[in-house]
Amino acid sequence: MKTVRQLSIFAENKVGKIETLTKVFADNKINILAFNITSMGDFGVIKFVLDKPEEASKLLKKDGHAVSVKDILAIEMNDRPGGMYEVAKILGQNSVNIENAYVLVPKARDKALLLVEVTKINEALKALEGKI
Repeated sequence: MKTVRQLSIFAENKVGKIETLTKVFADNKINILAFNITSMGDFGVIKFVLDKPEEASKLLKKDGHAVSVKDILAIEMNDRPGGMYEVAKILGQNSVNIENAYVLVPKARDKALLLVEVTKINEALKALEGKI
């Protein structure tokens, strides 16, 4: 388990927005490791885990995008029934709220990578240490 930097972009929900953003990454050799889109009608939040999040943030802000960068948890866990329950239970017992989450399950299906935004990242790290 570790922390990774996540870039969040508040954007108008329209054709070509993802193309515009990902072109900036491609032109600057910034690799996308994970992403999530949450649509809320006319607007949405696009979240990226990138290999160069600070550079991407500067480039997008320069182009006028509303961008924030924050640390989130990257939890490697066994890919099996109950895995997410274990994480949720530990965090809940330690008064840590899960605000957003998404998961990557590689083809091998032996491990999953759970990306989690939480309210109290330091408490979450301590609570999960050695348990997942």
